Amino acid sequence: MAMPGSQTSLREANQRRVIQAVRESVAPTQADIARSTGLSRATVSNIVRELTADGLLVVTPTSAGGRRARAVSLAPGAGLAVGVDFGHSHLRVAIGNLAREVIAERVMPLDVGASAADGLSAAERLLDELLSSAGATRDDVIGIGLGVPGPVDKVTGTLGSSTILPGWAGIHAADEAARRLGRPVHVDNDANLGALAEVIWGAARGHPDAAYIKISSGVGAGIVIGGRVYHGPGGTAGEIGHLTLNESGPMCRCGNRGCLETFAGGRYLADLLRPAHGEGLTTARIVELALSGDAPCRRAVSDAGRYVGAGVASLCNLLNPTRVVVGGDLGRAGDLLLEPMAEAMGRSAIASAASLVSIVPGILGDRAEVLGALALVLQAWEIV
Repeated sequence: MAMPGSQTSLREANQRRVIQAVRESVAPTQADIARSTGLSRATVSNIVRELTADGLLVVTPTSAGGRRARAVSLAPGAGLAVGVDFGHSHLRVAIGNLAREVIAERVMPLDVGASAADGLSAAERLLDELLSSAGATRDDVIGIGLGVPGPVDKVTGTLGSSTILPGWAGIHAADEAARRLGRPVHVDNDANLGALAEVIWGAARGHPDAAYIKISSGVGAGIVIGGRVYHGPGGTAGEIGHLTLNESGPMCRCGNRGCLETFAGGRYLADLLRPAHGEGLTTARIVELALSGDAPCRRAVSDAGRYVGAGVASLCNLLNPTRVVVGGDLGRAGDLLLEPMAEAMGRSAIASAASLVSIVPGILGDRAEVLGALALVLQAWEIV
């Protein structure tokens, strides 16, 4: 990774400015790019030459004002972005081009918490299979976005709490994945990636101040302020699942008692419903049963909505978003979850905050996080 302020960092920043200028125009000339970016014509010429050699840009002869010029456009095969989404029980990998089209995607079951090495090995194998099916190689990849279901320290780049993702604690996921794959890797929390995807392409589009609540085995939030995902200095912004609702409540995996997650997370709902439905109840199955009319599951989902609504009320009082998008496995319950959530939020949030916010289901479904991982790569190149 280039050090801030270094010549390499400056060159990469200028390359991103040129690519963004090309993307926003229709075959601009190099002179057009120089005017729109503020870079000198010599700098633009050098960058275009480098990116053309790398296969990212195509230059064709044209004319401007009766004079010969060179038009610049993105190459049809200008490189690929890769998104990798590690859920608590699955791995999903997607490959997209710079036109923001997904060209290959696959998901497989995986206990991601067991071992970082096993998870990264599985991702490596799945990526190579998808690249082969697309007629591409790792050399075609401009970057990889990696999503994990736990906090990422933005200073050190390591995965955080050993109680939330024990097999990954202390792992510098970006460095380890880059070492294995030989490509630049960007890492973020899965809820942050869901937020990024829903703001760019989904239900929060047009809402620069928004939150994405992911309710699956646990509960997390991605927070968007001014159109950018907010991480906090230590990367733990959005850990809404560990708000304390009841200090005498159930023990949480984080070590505290009565966290929101212990009342609304899928693993805790499964424990609650075990007397009625036995072992092996997944969050997806709870939702399926609830929507088919099962009374215990319906009550568990609606109660979870009320608890999450109380947490969202605190978030609204503090950050004043205009949209809250709900995703994750439990989010598929629709109004059974969202109506009690909105009711609880309206009851607990201050009126001015509650009047501005709308709570809506995500529209990207279980692909939100992997699309956010793709967006992380495109964002690094300022293509989104």
